[in-house]
Amino acid sequence: MNHPIVDIGVNLMHRSFHEDREQVVQRAAESQVSPLIITGTSLRSSGEAARYAARYPGKLYATAGVHPHDAKSCNEETIAKLRELAALPQVAAIGECGLDYNRDFSPRDVQRHWFAEQIRLALELDMPLFLHEREASADFIALLKEHAVSKAVVHCFTGTRSELKAYLDMGLYIGITGWICDERRGRHLQELVRMIPLNRLMLETDAPFLTPRDLKEKPANGRNEPAFLPHILQTVARCIGKPAEEVAKAATETTAEFFGID
Repeated sequence: MNHPIVDIGVNLMHRSFHEDREQVVQRAAESQVSPLIITGTSLRSSGEAARYAARYPGKLYATAGVHPHDAKSCNEETIAKLRELAALPQVAAIGECGLDYNRDFSPRDVQRHWFAEQIRLALELDMPLFLHEREASADFIALLKEHAVSKAVVHCFTGTRSELKAYLDMGLYIGITGWICDERRGRHLQELVRMIPLNRLMLETDAPFLTPRDLKEKPANGRNEPAFLPHILQTVARCIGKPAEEVAKAATETTAEFFGID
């Protein structure tokens, strides 16, 4: 593959990368996966992501946000601290934020409150949102509509046809992971991905999670990494019946414009 692709969702500060983080970034670049956007999921991880991304200008970016799992740890200082992080040139979006009614690690009313606060912050700063939704689509859609959000990407989309249609009708962007490579639970996604216009599609690994199940050479440690993104691209391209180069070019252009990165 000749066209570089952006991995919009890498949990690069995860402990599984502590030993070889720099080599992971290097392997990604050698696989034409660059830049990488490091996902922030709490104030602490968002700060770590921003600091690490600063070491690789133009090659690494970060998001700053609080995942619904961590919403219970938010307080009156949270948004001010996110605002400070968002001012850094390497921070490209607010998030990962949203709602997760599958695990309910934070009470649902607390999740909704801090999701709305982060939406307001993104709108105030005119920054895109990096979103998480699991088994909470009705409340998720209602909050996004209430605030008239359109510049947002639904990260790691695995939902239903009607959810996808609702997101696309609202002007949202869709992030597709290696979930699509899973012959057991990804089959519906292989069909739904055809509904996503090329100018709304983004690609991501969500590394170290969601290692593509159909990789020919499985990593010994089972860990996903950005270098596997071309494999996900090939699957997406096959599902939508377009050449991988065309999909890579479109996804990269869409991603660069959305996040405001080179």
